[in-house]
Amino acid sequence: MDNIYIGKIVSTHGIKGEVKIISSFQFKDKVFVVGNKLIIDDKEYTIRTYRHHKNFEMVTLDEYNDINQVLFLLRKKVYFRKEDLKLGAEDILDSDLLGYKVLTNTKEEGIIKEIFYASPSNKVIRIFTTREYLIPYSLVKIDKDKKEVFVEIMEGM
Repeated sequence: MDNIYIGKIVSTHGIKGEVKIISSFQFKDKVFVVGNKLIIDDKEYTIRTYRHHKNFEMVTLDEYNDINQVLFLLRKKVYFRKEDLKLGAEDILDSDLLGYKVLTNTKEEGIIKEIFYASPSNKVIRIFTTREYLIPYSLVKIDKDKKEVFVEIMEGM
């Protein structure tokens, strides 16, 4: 059973047991759904209510109706079962891309070492070939079947 890191509970909100989760997970819309189960400290919790507020995912969990009941969850990491994530045929998790073989137009080969956000809307892939490259995610062509990505390295990079 594979669990995927979704985010971290950073605080409570109000007195009715709502918690704030900070998350940069790419498929939040598939995870934060009423009735889905989140995993915290190897225990499953069912989402009772969900809303997005500013940069946070705000959830209440079944069986918790008071701020004092959820204080033990503060600063805990939140996970989701990978098999419960219903991805489309073209969707791929960033964590699955790590280790993919990289092919370039300059005939260099390498691997993907890291994927991160340089800003809230700018996802970057760190690629190691004979050198290190930081490539905008939008410029990478992914072949899931071959577990390869193709990157066009521009002159002067």
